[in-house]
Amino acid sequence: MPKGDIVESVVSYIVKAIVDDPDAVEVTVIEEGPDEVTAEVRAAKSDMGRVIGRRGRVAKAIRTIAQAAADEEGLTTGVEFLD
Repeated sequence: MPKGDIVESVVSYIVKAIVDDPDAVEVTVIEEGPDEVTAEVRAAKSDMGRVIGRRGRVAKAIRTIAQAAADEEGLTTGVEFLD
């Protein structure tokens, strides 16, 4: 199983549940080091505000859940929201 697999599926599931256009959601996991990964999240431009939330609250919650998922794999993770 590739590194960050759990992180990718969890982040993808959450973001797709939030947005209006789940088909436009793309989550890519990049290995940053031996036990560190970064999840890059792309969504439709119209949905990015919803994904980030007011004052970044939703984004912060997504990052927290992603780190919990990474803990299952013994990794640390970061989440970047790209448009």
